[in-house]
Amino acid sequence: MARKLAFDRVLFTVIVLLVLLGLVMVYSASAPMARAQGRAFNPFLVRQLMAAAVGLGAMFVVMHVDYRQLKRRGVVMALLGTVLVLLVVVLFGPELNSTRRWLFVAGVSIQPAELAKLALVPFVAYLLDRAYRPDREERGAATVNRRETLLPVAVATGAVAGLVVLQPDLGTAVLIVATVATLLFLGGLAWRSILLAGAILVPLGAALVLAAPYRRARLFAFLDPERDPLGSGFQALQSLIAIGSGGVTGLGPGESVQKLYFLPYPHSDFIFSIVAEELGLLGALALLVLFALLFWRGVRAGSKAPDPFGRFLGWGFASMLALQALINISVALALLPTKGIPLPFISYGGSSLVVSLAACGVLLNVSQHDG
Repeated sequence: MARKLAFDRVLFTVIVLLVLLGLVMVYSASAPMARAQGRAFNPFLVRQLMAAAVGLGAMFVVMHVDYRQLKRRGVVMALLGTVLVLLVVVLFGPELNSTRRWLFVAGVSIQPAELAKLALVPFVAYLLDRAYRPDREERGAATVNRRETLLPVAVATGAVAGLVVLQPDLGTAVLIVATVATLLFLGGLAWRSILLAGAILVPLGAALVLAAPYRRARLFAFLDPERDPLGSGFQALQSLIAIGSGGVTGLGPGESVQKLYFLPYPHSDFIFSIVAEELGLLGALALLVLFALLFWRGVRAGSKAPDPFGRFLGWGFASMLALQALINISVALALLPTKGIPLPFISYGGSSLVVSLAACGVLLNVSQHDG
C-alpha cells in the first residue's frame, strides 16, 4: 500500500537555492542595462521577483494537490488542447525580434512554448501508464504499442513542436522532442522504433537548419567561430572569454566585464557565462552540482512512486529540466550552436521560471508518495 510521506526536503532546498542564485545573477547581469535605462531600480530584477513569487505560489499549490488528479483523461486533454490553441494564437500576435513567441495579457508576457512542456509530459505519462504491463514489472517498463501509445504521442508532439518551429523557435522544439523521446525510452520503447525515429528526425532537423539563413550561419559559426569573430561567431567567442576570465574563483559578484555590452543577452541566454566569470570554476561547478541533485532527486521521486503514472511523471519533468540546463550550458561552452533556450531558474524570463517551478511542484508532490 502506498504511504504518504513528507516532501523531499533535499529537493526543496535545491530548488530554493537555484531560485535565489538566479535572482542574484539576474540582478548582476542586467545591472548595466538597468542603469542605461535611467531607472531608480532594476526593472529586470523586479519582474524576475514577481515571476518567482508567482512560480513559488504555483509550486506550493501543485505540491499539495495529489498528482493523480493529472491522470484523468479530461485534465490531460484539456491541458494539451489549451496549449495547442495558445500556440496557434501566438502566431497571429505581435512580432518581437523577428519572432512571434509571446502573448501579452494585461501587460504580462506569456510564452506558450514554455507551457507546452507542462502539458506534454503528463500526456505522455498518461499514455505510458495505460500501456503499462504488470508482467514486465521487473523491467520497470511499459509496452509502447505503436497504435495506442506511440501514434498519439507522435501526433501530439509533432503538432506542438511544429507550431513552435513556426514561431520560429527550433531550440525549444528540439528540447520538447528530446524530453518526449527520453520519456518514451524510459517507458520501454523498442530500439527498432528509436532507430526509425532517429532516421526521420535527424534529416528533418538538418533540413530545418539548412533552410533558414540565420540557422545556417549559427551552424557554421559553431563549427568555426573564429572565421567571423565580429559577426556570426561573436556570441560564442565572447561567452568563452567570459568563462575563461573567471578562472578558479571568479572576478567576484557584480564584477563581470563581459556583461558591459560585450556578451549579448548576458542576463538570459548566456547567464551561465556570467556565473562562471563572476563566481569562477568553483561557482560554475556548484551550479552543476545543484542541477545534478535536482535531476537525481526528481528521478528518485519518480522511482519510488506507487504507480507507473507517477513514475513517468517524475522522470519526465526531471529529464525536461536537466536537458534544458544541459543545452543552455553546452551553448555557453560553445559545445552546441547558439540557441535561445534559458537556463532553468537562473536566466531572466518569467514564463520559464514559473513553468520550471510548477514542474518542481509536481516532483515534490510525487516525492510524498512511496509505493
